[in-house]
Amino acid sequence: MALENIWKSFDGQPVLRGISLDVVGGEVLVLLGPSGCGKTTLLRIIAGLEALDNGRIRTNDQDITQLAPYKRNFGFVFQDYALFPHKNVAQNVAFGLRMYHWDKPRLDQRVTEVLALVGLAGYESRPVHELSGGEQQRVALARSLAPAPRLLLLDEPLGALDRALRERLMLELRGILKQAGGLLGRPEGMTAVYVTHDQAEAFAIADKVAVMRDGRVEQTGPPHSLYRQPRTPFVARFLGMANILSGEVVSVSPCIVCTEIGELEIGDWRLGETSNLQSPILRQAQDKFSDLQILIRPEAARFNGNEKNELHGRLQDISFRGRYQIVTVALGDEAQPVTLKFELETAVSLPPIQSPIRLSLDPSAIQLLESGEQSGEAVESGGDTAV
Repeated sequence: MALENIWKSFDGQPVLRGISLDVVGGEVLVLLGPSGCGKTTLLRIIAGLEALDNGRIRTNDQDITQLAPYKRNFGFVFQDYALFPHKNVAQNVAFGLRMYHWDKPRLDQRVTEVLALVGLAGYESRPVHELSGGEQQRVALARSLAPAPRLLLLDEPLGALDRALRERLMLELRGILKQAGGLLGRPEGMTAVYVTHDQAEAFAIADKVAVMRDGRVEQTGPPHSLYRQPRTPFVARFLGMANILSGEVVSVSPCIVCTEIGELEIGDWRLGETSNLQSPILRQAQDKFSDLQILIRPEAARFNGNEKNELHGRLQDISFRGRYQIVTVALGDEAQPVTLKFELETAVSLPPIQSPIRLSLDPSAIQLLESGEQSGEAVESGGDTAV
């Protein structure tokens, strides 16, 4: 599927601004962004439930922009599941198959197959109102998969579940989507577009993530590339990495940046790049005394280490999170300290709160960011993706 320059406004206010995205067969694309960024509107436009103002939607080189929703052969999983409360599980799953006039033996076989796929084998006769939230979510997924749609659309399907169940199901959901292709005659896997505002959910499910902001796609790429290579402060912050400082490049080989916490050596992956010298970040980095923004990843700190980028500060807080702890450190001028947060394994021993502390920052975990808060167009990050 290809989205080409999609625009949409409500009451004169643009909510989608020239979005272009490609989804290849078998790929799970996650639209990730804050509330109001346009991700659900975009999903509804793909489904044909919302008319667009400008742009095109193509599947397999066929223009389906004006095609009625029921002719697109897309499945849709809603956040509230939209199950029929008066029907049992099998009747809910079979609903779409009956609309396509499947004969009973074939219909019964497909219902059995998709219920087994989602982990509900033997649930055929259960009333849906007696099921748990997680089980209802699986029924909704099975119903959408049963007719073998060429594209599956999911609008925050785990949003109504409690955290523990959501974390378990997000891992299972990716496996179901990958296995569904073989069952439904799509060997490359089920192609899907998934909407969420949760970074962990996006990373667990996606082959490719498109981070949205104010109706635009800010950056796309595989989850690991987005985490390792956020291009703007917005993407970095939305992915949970809030240690962003202003700096001035004072040397480019090696790259040294002067910041409010001192001079830092940066091991940015792009500084070794020679094939894209027109990149804005490279042009800025090559100019000495260029103002930039710097991301310090939460895993950058090495406490009491004798390494590069050694700093002295004060331990402000320790927040226990189970397998890891979030450590808050005040650095720089004591009168106006800069507060940074780092993630450490729980086993790492730390001094009492308010104690002086020495740490070093791994250059490979420090990165230059494009200074603009609004990129205006999508930036592709790693992998064989297209925007």
